[in-house]
Amino acid sequence: MIDEAVETLAGRKRILVFTGAGISTESGIPDFRGPQGIWKQFDPSDYTYDRYIDDPGFRRESWGKRFRSPYLGADPNDAHRAVTRLWDAGRLIGCVTQNIDGLHAAAGLVPEALVEMHGTANRIHCISCGDEPEFDEIERRWESGEADPACRSCEGILKTTIVYFGESLPLDATTRAWHMAEQADAVLVVGSSLSVYPAAFVPLDVVDRGNPMVIINRGETDHDFRATVLVDGAAGEVLPELVDRLAGSSE
Repeated sequence: MIDEAVETLAGRKRILVFTGAGISTESGIPDFRGPQGIWKQFDPSDYTYDRYIDDPGFRRESWGKRFRSPYLGADPNDAHRAVTRLWDAGRLIGCVTQNIDGLHAAAGLVPEALVEMHGTANRIHCISCGDEPEFDEIERRWESGEADPACRSCEGILKTTIVYFGESLPLDATTRAWHMAEQADAVLVVGSSLSVYPAAFVPLDVVDRGNPMVIINRGETDHDFRATVLVDGAAGEVLPELVDRLAGSSE
């Protein structure tokens, strides 16, 4: 099916890449809804914005999970690097990701090409004044005994930029994502079940405008019936070959 995917995208110069948790599983990060997914270990209803704001004990627990996370040092894989190569080849309008792991940025994708719709675990901000202290600074404060570090500018509550349930998506991210969708002439979905909204509306908007959609995913998605080409496989195996072939036909 890679041949069909290459044929579908060969003449496209403004491809939107939309990624979900499946692009990062080969970096050792579990997905959310799979058999060993994160929501099999934790109850998603616990991770609400109101609880984070109202419950200091939950905040202390959250900081502990963040700084003790076995995924803190995860490295990007070949699929992340392939997305960066697609940008370097001049074929990418941008990458909109649902992921919070920061691996697209770690793979060298420039900020103007990346929209992290659900925030990132690698950035911290104050919910009151908007100050953004360095991640390493807050980690050092936590390690020195501050179980729930407060903002040093206003004493407000600090939080990673991860979007919790009940929290609005960041306006800048959504604005940029929709702008990319409006400009795109094709969409390449990688490792997403297309079941989480409103983020999934972004790639579907590209399709609604009459453009093709190629899906690379293990298993079914909620919108397979709308895909031009479906490739069932591991992102780290399929995407590098696809991008290499597209980059070679960039003229």
